[in-house]
Amino acid sequence: MKRRDFLKGAAALGGLAFSGIEVTAQAPWPQAGKTIKVIIPWPPGAANDALGRLVAQRLQETMSATSIAENRVGGAGLVGTNAVIQAEPDGYTFLASAFNTAVMPKVLKAATFNPEVDLEVVARTAVAPLVLVISAKRPEKTLAELIVSAKANPREFSFAISSLGSAGHLATVDFLHRTGLNIDMIPYRGTTPALQDLMGGTVQLLIDPTFALLPQTGGAGHIRALGIASKARSVLAPDLPTISEAGVPDFIFNSWYGVWAPKGTPVVIQEKVNTMIQETMRDPVISAKLKGTLIEPIAESIAETRAFIKSEVTRSGNLLKSINFEPT
Repeated sequence: MKRRDFLKGAAALGGLAFSGIEVTAQAPWPQAGKTIKVIIPWPPGAANDALGRLVAQRLQETMSATSIAENRVGGAGLVGTNAVIQAEPDGYTFLASAFNTAVMPKVLKAATFNPEVDLEVVARTAVAPLVLVISAKRPEKTLAELIVSAKANPREFSFAISSLGSAGHLATVDFLHRTGLNIDMIPYRGTTPALQDLMGGTVQLLIDPTFALLPQTGGAGHIRALGIASKARSVLAPDLPTISEAGVPDFIFNSWYGVWAPKGTPVVIQEKVNTMIQETMRDPVISAKLKGTLIEPIAESIAETRAFIKSEVTRSGNLLKSINFEPT
């Protein structure tokens, strides 16, 4: 082949390659007329639902796009999660879920995905410290008194578990390990029935998020708070000691909430949404409203969120393995 012909051929191939790049280049996001869906795999009304709707609202306000929140309920969060995993990774589908998403495959046989591989971590939105409460029918007023009583008479106590694989479940396992207590755990289908039995004295103990339990304590309430599983005392319950200072050192456990996207969602879109969420959670008005519901807003990068979730998956796996827990 003559040099001139070779150069002509190379130029033609280069033109085709360049043309291909132009055709497949990332389109501007979001596009007018396209709707961004924020799928919430839990029923309306809970903290996860409120945070998911906040994300959808802010996407619409800040991205000049149509955005809706959609509750896709079923399978202990699996139906909505699978819907996002199977969605096109084009930036028009997001998952707003909680701690459960990170540990779901360790709890449910039907959850065959790997949260660190099959989803893109976009951001954490908030945390809710857990609180340990006791039935008011019990005489113990402090954590120290509970530990003494439970060691002497463990059959008088049982721990309610609002949901297998929840932050409260893992925190209960950790609490029993750290204290050396041998107390039965009774699983429930949600915080409401667990709380009802706790108030009635059928079960005696429960660890769950502050927003679900603290409003039920004090006064003539049927439950009593013994400690909060945060690093420092909460400004919303300053008289309540941390579990760490009450006798179980370094006991820190939160329920947390976040946003994920389908695997392969362009990084530039992930970063835009992460930035929007950080700005939202730093907004003084929004932050104050969340804190008023006993939820702490979080503003962190994708890398920080990814590292945190990795540590949570490891910790949760080790705790479940310690009790020989098998997915159901």
